[in-house]
Amino acid sequence: MRPTKSLQPFLSLTFSLILVSASQLSLAQSDGRNIVVETEFGASWQSRNDVQIPNDNLGTRFALDEIAGSGPWLLARFNLLWDINEKHGFRVLLAPLSYTESNVLESDVNFAGAQFQSGEAVEASYKFNSWRFSYRYHMIENENLDLWLGGTLKIRDAEIKLRQGQITANDDDLGVVPLFYVAARYRLGERWHLNAEMDALAGGPGRAIDLGLRVDYTLNPNWEIGAGLRTLEGGVDSDDVYNFAWFNSVVFSTRYKF
Repeated sequence: MRPTKSLQPFLSLTFSLILVSASQLSLAQSDGRNIVVETEFGASWQSRNDVQIPNDNLGTRFALDEIAGSGPWLLARFNLLWDINEKHGFRVLLAPLSYTESNVLESDVNFAGAQFQSGEAVEASYKFNSWRFSYRYHMIENENLDLWLGGTLKIRDAEIKLRQGQITANDDDLGVVPLFYVAARYRLGERWHLNAEMDALAGGPGRAIDLGLRVDYTLNPNWEIGAGLRTLEGGVDSDDVYNFAWFNSVVFSTRYKF
């Protein structure tokens, strides 16, 4: 989703929250720091991936998922959580996502200034890498529930490419998008926890939602393992680009606290 003027207030708010949190860093004591490293690995399937570039009569709207198939593809994500004190914390997330697949076009496609012929094989590449930095505020903390609210700055590194013989066309986009952040951790039992985390925003020409639900089992004070589901949905409908995609994933995780 490309940033627009309507999102500028959210971007300013997110930067302000980060500055407020950074001011707390000098007040945090070393024995109060809490760092968690999470990894997620799994398989991801796409349920939808509709594309039209340019988004006018010069472009053809087509289903990229009909060319590439539904998957699955390998999913890998890396999450660093750092609570600098009881209320304020940061998150850094690395979430790459890409694939390259080939199939025969069922109809002609005009894409990014090039024409691709039906009845011939075409190679389709899709990339939607997401690098995120979040501020989070510990809103609720009790024996059974922890709840965090905050904001995320997402760096989106996206590209769609088609290649057929000597013809290649692509559309790429590198931009910053502000998102709302919410996370919760609920105690199910002595060793079991339910974790939920979401970055999301809707409005303007597009929307974005990244929601994960996971059950974790505590092995010892440092290590947890878990399994769950993740859904990633969103896109943009602007003058230049129409692209909406939906990915669903089964994930397995490790969580190390130090």
